[in-house]
Amino acid sequence: MQTIIIKLDSRKLENPVTDIPYELSENLESYSGHKITDNGYDYLSDFHEMGIWFSAGNAEESYSTVIDYIKSNHVCGNDLSLSAEIFISENECDDLENCRKVY
Repeated sequence: MQTIIIKLDSRKLENPVTDIPYELSENLESYSGHKITDNGYDYLSDFHEMGIWFSAGNAEESYSTVIDYIKSNHVCGNDLSLSAEIFISENECDDLENCRKVY
């Protein structure tokens, strides 16, 4: 499996609640027909930035589904298309610094 990471900064969110990674993961899995699956989350350099990891068979082909989802759905009252950054890697569960920014 390959890696897709959605990076969020709570300072740029309208409603920065702790349920975001759970709701986003559940809904994105369903939206993608389970081609994109939850692979955990972690806070990054400080507690304002969070990375939400996903697995996909082909990250290059799948990240457009992530973009479509965040552009057409709010998560916990947040329009993530205004603040999310999306990174991909061909490696499984890769670190953010090894990924390529695609959005």
